[in-house]
Amino acid sequence: MLTSLINDADSLERQNEKLRKITEALMRRVEQSTDDSGAAYAQFQRAAMLEEVVRDRTRELERTLELLNVSNAKLASANAEAEEARANLANAIETVQEGFALFDAEERLVMCNSRFGKHMRDIYHLFRPGLAFADYVRLVSRSPYLSLPDGETPENWAAQRMLRHRDNHVVFNARMAGSRWLQVSEHRTPDGGTVVLQTDVTDIMRLERQERERLLDDQDKLIRATLEHLNQGVCIFDRQGRLLGWNRRAGELLSIPINRFHLGAFFGTLYDRIRSELRFIDHADERSIEDWVAHSTRRVPLSFEIGIGSRTLAVFAQQMPNEGFVMSFTDITSERDAIRAVNEVNETLERRVAERTLELQDALRVAERANASKSRFVAAASHDLLQPLSAAKLYVASLENDVHSPELAERLSKASSALASVENILGALLDISKLDSGRTELNVGAVSLGVMLDQLRDELQPMAERKGLRFRMVPTRAFAQSDATYLRRILQNLLSNAIRYTQTGKVLVGARRTARTLRVEIWDTGPGIPDNQQDRVFDEFHRLDAASSAEDLGLGLAIVERACRLLGHPLRLRSEVGKGTVFSVELPLAAPDGLPKPDDSGSATGIGSLHNRIVLLIENDDNLRNAITLTLEGWGIDALPCAGLEEAETLLDEIDIAPDAILADYQLDHGTFGTDAIQRLKDRYGPLPSCVITANRAPDLQQTCDRIGAALLHKPLNLADLRRFLTQAVA
Repeated sequence: MLTSLINDADSLERQNEKLRKITEALMRRVEQSTDDSGAAYAQFQRAAMLEEVVRDRTRELERTLELLNVSNAKLASANAEAEEARANLANAIETVQEGFALFDAEERLVMCNSRFGKHMRDIYHLFRPGLAFADYVRLVSRSPYLSLPDGETPENWAAQRMLRHRDNHVVFNARMAGSRWLQVSEHRTPDGGTVVLQTDVTDIMRLERQERERLLDDQDKLIRATLEHLNQGVCIFDRQGRLLGWNRRAGELLSIPINRFHLGAFFGTLYDRIRSELRFIDHADERSIEDWVAHSTRRVPLSFEIGIGSRTLAVFAQQMPNEGFVMSFTDITSERDAIRAVNEVNETLERRVAERTLELQDALRVAERANASKSRFVAAASHDLLQPLSAAKLYVASLENDVHSPELAERLSKASSALASVENILGALLDISKLDSGRTELNVGAVSLGVMLDQLRDELQPMAERKGLRFRMVPTRAFAQSDATYLRRILQNLLSNAIRYTQTGKVLVGARRTARTLRVEIWDTGPGIPDNQQDRVFDEFHRLDAASSAEDLGLGLAIVERACRLLGHPLRLRSEVGKGTVFSVELPLAAPDGLPKPDDSGSATGIGSLHNRIVLLIENDDNLRNAITLTLEGWGIDALPCAGLEEAETLLDEIDIAPDAILADYQLDHGTFGTDAIQRLKDRYGPLPSCVITANRAPDLQQTCDRIGAALLHKPLNLADLRRFLTQAVA
């Protein structure tokens, strides 16, 4: 019952008050009770217990009140400290020389100093705590004290400002009324708030502008000095065709008095001044120039030649980024005079060459008739002599078993050997006559080089072993495109010749693959061939050492040379006296089983235009460099002539353009080579078409050019070959 009368949720004062009332009521009932059974005493006992509870609750209430008083004292102290800290913070941000504002994580203004927004007097009084950040941006965007860029609306500015507000750090400059500038920066606080700082940077912007104007003025003086030192005439026009800059050389080349050039003069005015004296030399005309100037957008570079008086000028016009344009004028009178002189000389030479060609053709026809008659005679005579010679050999062979005298047997052997030599001579003469006649039938197809070399090894190995030579063939599975009969005769003669002339050492045969060909090489350790004899070894009946090669008739290499020429197989010879000789025959690769040889479907065989192509020329000889440059320009090529690699790299860095092709002399100054220059430029710009020009005809130079992927042209330079290379390079 007592528990129901007292609610634990009541305060201690309320509970004590209820207990007191209960105690008083119980005491009254005890005093008024007349029950003799002892109920009054029980009630008194309960009242005493209740009084004890009241005293305990009272003591607890007193302790709670004491704690509450202590808490109130601490709270009052904390409030005082907070107010002091807030006052200190307000004083601190007020001393900041910049505008300062703090927004909380809810994008509401917490506090700001008096300098924040002071440049906007119309909205300055609205910056109060509780202002939303979006409202702050909207007020600033509509303030007349904010100078917006041309074409910018307040709504667009506010949208861009809110977009940038998403970043953690924002810094930008805002132009204010009165040519003042504010730098506004935003930074995020750890709790997600935003600090905005406004710094007046007007003085800094003015200093930067003054410095920029000074630099522009210095740059203008530098450009003016540069223009005046150019050997070209230069005129610069704006998008309306008004003159912005020029140099004195332009007036000299165009025959216009310098006082006619003034800032703002129109192109048409200057053009009318020279119209009557102007003549166009190439494809350009008066209408095309006027149309080009009239189109202020997307002008393509224009180059043409004009004549004014006795001068010939090369004109180049190009649009600038601001839609203006610049024209340059170069005096090329001397170059054109030189080209005309060269053309006249060429015409004279061509006439002489034509006359001489007719004479040579007549002589050639006479020689061909004589050679054909000689070949027919040799073929007929050789064929007629071979039959009785074969009969004589049979008769001599039949006597070998009947002769028992050693002296007679030796004579018979010598006679048989002599007849065999005569037979070989006639056979060789017959082969030569067939090759010289030009009527030889060829059966060109895929030939297994490995099978053919194995057959020749089996045939010639005993001959090498009898002389004590090491005879080795490197195995190969390659197929060559050739005539099997003549190819076997070529390799057989070269191998027989190597074994015959090598007294000690070895003979080595192998095949090397290149990009499109197969090169068969025969190495020996023989006596070698002197330089003055290397061209003569292919003549008929020519022997280097008759004593050491008595069985050699001197016709084997002559047959090899003619057969290689007939088949189109390049034949090369390298030799060093005392060390040995290397003969090599270059054969086109073929697919096995008679399949066609791989074609160059990916190669550039089409004809491309040379006009406006960029060709880098590296030639250390001034006269030859100038002559080639004039020739290239005559074909419409933009030539970049350089004396060496260093000058070429500097020029390419300045124009920042990779050339379409490279022409390089092989032997340059300071011990450098054109092949090294080409390789260095290819490493830098990629696989550029390139060509080496040289008077050096060493066989290993072709290998070097093949290794770096460059063509090879020999001096004196054949212009047809040069043009063919450039046409294929740009295709």
